[in-house]
Amino acid sequence: MSPRRILQGIILFMVSGFLVGASAASSDSIVLGMGCFWGAEKCMGELPGVLDVESGYANGEVQGRYQTVLAQEKARRAGVSSKRNHAEVVKVTFDPAKVSLERVLIQFWENHDPTQGDRQGNDVGSNYRSAIYTRSDAQRAVAVKTRDAYQSALTARGYGPITTEIEPLKKYFTAEEYHQDYLKKNPDGYCGLGGTGVKYPGNAAGAAAPPAAAKAPRLDGKALAFERQLVVFEADDCAYCRKFKAEVLDRWQSPVAVVRTLHPEAPTGWALEKALFATPTIVLFEKGKEVSRYTGYNGEATRFWKWLGFHLLTPAQQQIAFEQGTERPGTGSHLDEKRPGTFVDPITGAPLFRSDTKFDSGTGWPSFFNPLPGAITLHDDFGARMKRVEVRSASSGIHLGHVFDDGPPPTGKRYCINGNVLKFVPDEERK
Repeated sequence: MSPRRILQGIILFMVSGFLVGASAASSDSIVLGMGCFWGAEKCMGELPGVLDVESGYANGEVQGRYQTVLAQEKARRAGVSSKRNHAEVVKVTFDPAKVSLERVLIQFWENHDPTQGDRQGNDVGSNYRSAIYTRSDAQRAVAVKTRDAYQSALTARGYGPITTEIEPLKKYFTAEEYHQDYLKKNPDGYCGLGGTGVKYPGNAAGAAAPPAAAKAPRLDGKALAFERQLVVFEADDCAYCRKFKAEVLDRWQSPVAVVRTLHPEAPTGWALEKALFATPTIVLFEKGKEVSRYTGYNGEATRFWKWLGFHLLTPAQQQIAFEQGTERPGTGSHLDEKRPGTFVDPITGAPLFRSDTKFDSGTGWPSFFNPLPGAITLHDDFGARMKRVEVRSASSGIHLGHVFDDGPPPTGKRYCINGNVLKFVPDEERK
């Protein structure tokens, strides 16, 4: 047994009524399936009165090991096994004197979507089924009662029937140690969205607060950019969301409108292709419909901009930006552009070159003798059977062109740039 389990056993022994004058029945437990057990463990552990939450596997016909569960689900999908798989579950141990079973189940219902069958969001499979595995007839009665009450609230909000499996607990295996307290060990890990946002009927003041998603207002589709809009779906206490905001959103200059929300549903009148399952999820809507999404973020800004760039750039621009292509001389944009202004990255909108550093090099490509500070990065390029120095946009990482040592004073540099991956913004538009 792991040191963590030994310590928890000691704690539970002490608080469960074996101290002088305490009752031997001072704790109870129930097993719940809410999809991935990492988020479920964190969610249920935040409820006052809960003594311990343990990740595990329950009510299947195979061995209770993570790799076995994954292999069994694969075999079921391939049609080579009909054995029942385990559900990923959490065993919730609580003090009935401090929190009722009903309150525990309200936390359960409000913090996942119990109408999705064998899935939670993009986690698909019978191992992710919603489930309540009971230890007594009394527990089953409370489970059924709360299910029926929550169904009425879901139906009023347009959700379908609850698919949660309510059965006696038949088999239970404790999950591997690395799955226990996963989000405490990995604070930047998976962030759940807090369920459907539908409040349990009669969830009175003084009970644990409903998830932030239930309190956050739903975005109004009529107030957003109908032709093209990015929506960043976030969650409270989500480290990835904070990182995305600091590294991307706080520097936002892209021509695409962007808005953040804690509500997990699409703006009113708009449509998501499928339910969200992690945060942040950045969804690109066009004419009120989802066309693409980017799920999760851990510092890979260049990858995010490439994702967005494939939706903003033409195929010819993509070939230059992402495959180090080159437009034919004399065919690109901005060769004759002489107005005062700034040439910017077409994806991020970040400034790259000022027009007063542009000169006619006679090469057929827009040329500049100096970039704006911090706007570009330089990289050795050994392609085309020669050594050259590649120029990339610092903000998005896209390929812009090359730099040579045959430019005019004062730098003597010629930044030879593909015009088709530049966007020009006249000074009068910036006023």
